[in-house]
Amino acid sequence: MEEAIEVTLRIAAVLNSLGIPYLVGGSLASSLHGQARSTQDVDVVADLRPDHIVPLVAALAGDFYLDEPAIREAVERRSTFNLIHLGTLFKADVFVAGDQPSTRRELQRRQAFTLDVDPAEEIVVASPEDIIVQKLHWYRLGDHVSERQWSDAMGVLAVRGTQLDLEYMYELAEEMGVSDLLVRALREADLQ
Repeated sequence: MEEAIEVTLRIAAVLNSLGIPYLVGGSLASSLHGQARSTQDVDVVADLRPDHIVPLVAALAGDFYLDEPAIREAVERRSTFNLIHLGTLFKADVFVAGDQPSTRRELQRRQAFTLDVDPAEEIVVASPEDIIVQKLHWYRLGDHVSERQWSDAMGVLAVRGTQLDLEYMYELAEEMGVSDLLVRALREADLQ
């Protein structure tokens, strides 16, 4: 988990310095909101625009392997690009935020999270509700075979249970086509 935190803090520092809204999602966010587990990469959603590309590449080039043409294409298409931290070879998947209502809401609902490092540092993560529904979505896309996605969602439910905005989760799950999985997860977590 140490490498994931180190790389995430470096990327977050650059995005903050450039005024780029972002959030950390995926397994790192589910570990922070729920039950910790190791991860092989970090997922970052960033609201990147064409004018961010040159300063972003300049700020990251010394610490990361990156492909500027791939970044340009990802920003143009609102898709994904990778960064590989040169010191650790740890990978970051950067998802360029699109204009879908669910993505805009996710960015609005993101939360500051203080990491237990010395000295303490803050990153911005997806809300626990968004993480749960995203994990259920990935579980469905993986043909219901990725136990990691399911257990990540269940871990957040176990830790955050009664603090969750269930109404928002039901709405988002409906939008993402995973209402049935949310009902099942809430039942298994004794939250329904």
